Amino acid sequence: MKLSTSEIQKHFDKWLFAWNNHQIDGVMDFMSDDILFEDWNGRIISGKTNLEKAWKAWFKHHGNFKFILEDFFIDEHNQKMVFTWQLDWPSLEKNYVGRPEKRRGVDILYLKRGKIFRKNTYSKTTLEIDAIPVIMQAVKQ
Repeated sequence: MKLSTSEIQKHFDKWLFAWNNHQIDGVMDFMSDDILFEDWNGRIISGKTNLEKAWKAWFKHHGNFKFILEDFFIDEHNQKMVFTWQLDWPSLEKNYVGRPEKRRGVDILYLKRGKIFRKNTYSKTTLEIDAIPVIMQAVKQ
């Protein structure tokens, strides 16, 4: 099942709305059971159940976030979408915890049968905290 450009856009709009309203069920509705997610820190999560478990913890601990769409591109033929975003949230960076942070990045979404089956997330390594550029700290895994 291939989605048209307008169908992809409609699904994406609902998905982004769910993210920004902290509705994990709405976010997961657009995910395939065999999702492969590569996070901005290099962590890879396989499977919808595992991803939902990881994201539920993230939603619980970071519920005061908002993704602002900057730009997007939909490739109907190949069932892909690329979008750039800004994440506004309380910082988790050492020495800045809880202060307003702006993080920018890009996601590449691959669709299969109308669902996201691969999500690659990339983030800039310079953040903005209290309107000051800050180099992102290395994260231990």
